[in-house]
Amino acid sequence: MIRLRRLAANAQTRASGATWAGMSPRGLLIVPVVVCLLLLASCSSKLDPHTLVMIIESSPTNLDPRVGVDAQSERIDELIFDALLTRDEHLNVQPGLAERWENPDPRTFIFHLHPGVKFHDGRPLTSRDVKWTFDSLLQGNIRNAKTSSYRLVDRIETPDDSTVIFRLKERTATLLWSLSEGAIGIVPYGSGEEMTRAPVGSGPFRFVSAEQDRDVVLERNPDYWGEKAHLERVRFLVVPDMTTQALELRKGSADLAINALTADMVLTLQRESKLEVLRAPGTALAYMAFNLRDPILKDVRVRQALAYAIDRGPIIDYLLRGFARPAASTLPVQSWAYTDDVQTYKHDPQRARQILDEAGYQLVNGVRFHLAMKTSTDESTRLMVAVLQQQLRDVGIQLDIRTFEFATFFSYVTKGAFQLYSLRWVGGSNEDPDIFEHAFHSGQFPPKGANRGFYSNPVVDALIDQARIEMKQNRRKQLYGEVQRILAEDLPYINLWYLDNVLVHTSRVKNLTVSPPGNYDFLKTAELASN
Repeated sequence: MIRLRRLAANAQTRASGATWAGMSPRGLLIVPVVVCLLLLASCSSKLDPHTLVMIIESSPTNLDPRVGVDAQSERIDELIFDALLTRDEHLNVQPGLAERWENPDPRTFIFHLHPGVKFHDGRPLTSRDVKWTFDSLLQGNIRNAKTSSYRLVDRIETPDDSTVIFRLKERTATLLWSLSEGAIGIVPYGSGEEMTRAPVGSGPFRFVSAEQDRDVVLERNPDYWGEKAHLERVRFLVVPDMTTQALELRKGSADLAINALTADMVLTLQRESKLEVLRAPGTALAYMAFNLRDPILKDVRVRQALAYAIDRGPIIDYLLRGFARPAASTLPVQSWAYTDDVQTYKHDPQRARQILDEAGYQLVNGVRFHLAMKTSTDESTRLMVAVLQQQLRDVGIQLDIRTFEFATFFSYVTKGAFQLYSLRWVGGSNEDPDIFEHAFHSGQFPPKGANRGFYSNPVVDALIDQARIEMKQNRRKQLYGEVQRILAEDLPYINLWYLDNVLVHTSRVKNLTVSPPGNYDFLKTAELASN
């Protein structure tokens, strides 16, 4: 245990120049100078008793639900717009605007809309609006990354105001997920570019105003067809700097932030009497990916040795402060398709050394070979990579770190120009088993898809293709279980950990429940305590 603490401490010192300053039950606690400033912050600021102020790190790029794909856009859109379907705690689709649906044949889905739904401007929501929403993508009036999700839709029919029929070019079991909340919301018939500036939906909140890099304001929809929100108004305050976020929460000029603060900052704020921390298991996945065209990494034995060499323990305990859980699959444990019946790699450096010896990589002056890992300038990422560097050195692998600004780093990743990298799947990306087609099918090499490591296995391709057209969920679960078992042996990824959702809020906010995706659904039930 002492060795693990030193390992994390050494990584912290080398990566950022910080030192360990104090002890906690989980190990040594990082306390940067900026955190100490919190002790001097004023607590006198007062908020509007009718408005919840929530901190977000950046402005949404586009509040048209057909266009916005960044996390802020999609999560705020879910409050303004309703989708045909919703998702439950197991990430199964459930009724939304469509109170029921039928699948009379493999290429036909019939949806029956909930009666009496109105848009925020008073117009009734009918099948014509649903058809317009998707036709504007399919016909090229709106062009963006979401269009590909509906590429198998041949046409949409509206026999009456409450019935929508999707006719498909070929059978697919993934359509329902692509019609659910978080994927796309329904806009009024005729909506064009004005939806970006003044979005009109049918959701529990309606749009009031937005100012780039400042805020977005929503208010309760009093005529909502479903369960009405308790909050009268929500102001999303844009605060990019993490230290400023913490100061705003401590002095009471903001009410809430989710997944925006470092683990150390959360622990610091947790000691504040007027602040509370709500924590729940999340679905966001941190992973390490390999370029399988690389002469060294194309050998599965090397990848398996790396898996045995990595010890998640000190990173989860001392860098993430326990706000994460080890991952065994790209899918989160909440998914109906998840299985833990897969090969796992417990920390075993001796086994790693043995595998590398057998693979012919002998030690020469203490080093078997070099690997270059590209990463961003994000502090938490740099600390993690520094720990990985030490762990791999212990088995004779020299990890050379190449750091870039995020945009440059991500451009390398999307082009497949790397040996190793680490990123996260967030915002629902890995919550549906269709992630396997997107990230591991040989037909999804860059720039077409996200198989950035150029993994190719004909058996996996066939299983994915079969699962995507299989309509019986039990059978799909079996097929995706086999995909997960093969991936755990082939290791195109090392799945590292699932990050917890961590919500910090003032004591005046009540009735909060955090969902696994870490979206903003809790605002639909949240309340502000009366003074």
